[in-house]
Amino acid sequence: MAYLYTQVLKNNKEFQSCYRRGQCVVSQNIIVYAKPNRLPYNRLGITTSKKVGNAVCRSRARRLIRQAWREQEIVAPVGLDLVIVARTHITEVDSHVLSRWLSRYGIPALHQIYAGTYQQPSRKQVK
Repeated sequence: MAYLYTQVLKNNKEFQSCYRRGQCVVSQNIIVYAKPNRLPYNRLGITTSKKVGNAVCRSRARRLIRQAWREQEIVAPVGLDLVIVARTHITEVDSHVLSRWLSRYGIPALHQIYAGTYQQPSRKQVK
């Protein structure tokens, strides 16, 4: 697992800090929590719950996320803590779908989070 500008996020304390203090970007397949870390590299953590499926499905989900991140890492801002949470529909997609979503929506949102200008979209009221 060789990343260019990224190290692995391992401690529960760091995951919790990213969940509580970070901002999130949501898609149908993943949720990305991000917060600036003031380091010369990114730190990436991936979580998959049992709702995703059995161990085989969860491992596949992690592989898909890692591959999509590897493809888009070069254009991502450096100096963020990232936690990517797999959602239940992730096992139904290919890695290029995740990579395309990251390039169109995820990476621009990460640049805004890094700059401090990101505004999370408000939920539309459904009546």
